[in-house]
Amino acid sequence: MAEAVLIDLFGLKLNSQNNCHQTLLKTLNAVQNHHADKAKFLCIICCGNISCERGGENDICELETSNGLLTLLKEFETVSKPSMAASLYTIKQKIDEKNLSSIKVIVPMHRKTLMKAFIDQLFTEVYNFEFEDLQVSLKDGLLKQSTEINMITAHELEEIQNEIETYLRSLPALNGELAIITTPSIPDIFIHGFTTRTGGISYIPTLSSFNLFSSSKRRDPKVVVQENLRRLANAAGFNAEKFHRIKPDHASEVWIMGKKEPESYDAITTNQRGVTVAALGADCIPIVFADPVKKACGVAHSGNLQTHSIISILRVSDCLTRQIPTLTSVKPPDYTAQLMWRSSQSVLHYHQLCEIVA
Repeated sequence: MAEAVLIDLFGLKLNSQNNCHQTLLKTLNAVQNHHADKAKFLCIICCGNISCERGGENDICELETSNGLLTLLKEFETVSKPSMAASLYTIKQKIDEKNLSSIKVIVPMHRKTLMKAFIDQLFTEVYNFEFEDLQVSLKDGLLKQSTEINMITAHELEEIQNEIETYLRSLPALNGELAIITTPSIPDIFIHGFTTRTGGISYIPTLSSFNLFSSSKRRDPKVVVQENLRRLANAAGFNAEKFHRIKPDHASEVWIMGKKEPESYDAITTNQRGVTVAALGADCIPIVFADPVKKACGVAHSGNLQTHSIISILRVSDCLTRQIPTLTSVKPPDYTAQLMWRSSQSVLHYHQLCEIVA
């Protein structure tokens, strides 16, 4: 049984021979009777007004003007936004606040594929969706008959992605402004920094607000993480298209850029200009390595402070030596290792980045 039920009335048009209010009343009453006992969240998606065609003209039917509807609507939450991206993202926040994951979407047949495309962008595999035709709820054929659109074109998908990106860019930063902590130990030829938890749009408490890691096992979708990264790139001055994160396995594997990329690695080293490398950390230690003489840098994700940090420093140092042909194994590289540590009691959540700019 669905924990949340969404009824899509976004841009709904009704047959001219039927009264708008009576049609909506029957629809919502049927949904409410069937789901009210089990569902923890009943929600109507609309765009402010619902149009009703009469004699070729559109008359606006306001939900608030019908006493019967007004009474029934008290059983639902109504989300009225100017775009589908804004509507679904607002609904996602409400679902996440209640920690729900099983969702039924009752949607007009011709909008089902479109709805699925938006959901694929805004939700992750944490959520389980099922879909029901809105016409099934209306036994008397009160909705306009229409056929399902089975495929979204590449152009339509691009428009959906643009709508979502535009909306996410409009959202304010949470928990304060974006902060990038730097150190004078790293020379100016490197863009570097440690981020805190402020300045992003991730609202999930455990990820709030500047989450830079997306996973199908988390509620934060990739588009939100990409927006956080875009804001970081703009603030720090690097190209988000050339941003590389570690793929941690809590081991000692290092990816030397230019060589074959391992399946997982807890450190990256590079001597390529314009490339940004980053190590993400929660309760582990992110480390930045910088060699201003040979213009190489690296990042590492390190576990236990007493053991893994020392191993990481030695391992990445060795990779920097092997990456730059003019360095030999007997001559240590002219690098600076900068650690940013947080204890399990700290409220900070650090990420790190490093890029060669000169």
